[in-house]
Amino acid sequence: MNLYTNIASNVRKTWLLMSIFLILIIGVGYWLSTIYNSPDILVIAVIFSVATSFVSYWYSDKIVLSLNKAQEIKKQDSPELYRLVENLCITAGLPTPKIYILDEDAPNAFATGRNAQHAVVAVTHGLLEKMNKTELEGVIAHELSHIGNHDMLLQTVVVVLVGILTMLCNLFFRLSFYGGRRRSNDRESGGAGIIFLILGLAALILAPILAKLLSLAISRKREFLADSSGAMLTRYPEGLASALEKIANDSTLLSVANPAMAHLYISSPFQGQQKVSWLARLFMTHPPIEERVKKLREMDL
Repeated sequence: MNLYTNIASNVRKTWLLMSIFLILIIGVGYWLSTIYNSPDILVIAVIFSVATSFVSYWYSDKIVLSLNKAQEIKKQDSPELYRLVENLCITAGLPTPKIYILDEDAPNAFATGRNAQHAVVAVTHGLLEKMNKTELEGVIAHELSHIGNHDMLLQTVVVVLVGILTMLCNLFFRLSFYGGRRRSNDRESGGAGIIFLILGLAALILAPILAKLLSLAISRKREFLADSSGAMLTRYPEGLASALEKIANDSTLLSVANPAMAHLYISSPFQGQQKVSWLARLFMTHPPIEERVKKLREMDL
């Protein structure tokens, strides 16, 4: 598989997962609206989820940087890092993002921001100290690819979809519970009420889990895509492959690691996830490092 085939494959799989996501939400919403003969249920849930996610989208970068205790640096603070970022941005046709440093020994990095004009790239001290120039270039190219591929926007859309589905399932369960309880008082429809309650409970439990699995699958596909795009940017896949191996083999813990933000990093800040069971791997935010390195080294530039 060459570079362009790999990128095209990941894009197709991402949109396939998004399509499944939308079908699932529309199906649950349509089911609710039909059962209760009230289209307002779906409309209210969608408006509320979109509104809360809109606020998160506009302020997510500030929240993430604050929680990670990241500090902005200027060009005079780290001229070599700035030149590297600027050169890659010129090649990629992107505006130079703000650069932040995390006072952490663990090697890692992430990108955030609502769009290319308001983007941020953050790296740890450990990354700067433990990577050589080509490895650091590979990591920065990966993060710039997330910006260029509009991954922050995609992740926001996914948050909206998960929020909508979760709200619909909770609403369905509540309506099922009260509706089922009322029906249970009626001898003729008591059995139907119990069945309705069981269906509501099943929807409450299963649909959000499926939504979470789909969002994580999308996140993993975007990591493969950013790897491919980053390799295209540097024209040297080995730099990123070597960096990923160093990060995976480093046992230093990231003290500011937070499960809610784990998907942002170039590699999961929680060590050892790539070696767990197949079931646990479904809930991983990143593909196993071995798979990413293998794909990078198979690229034909």
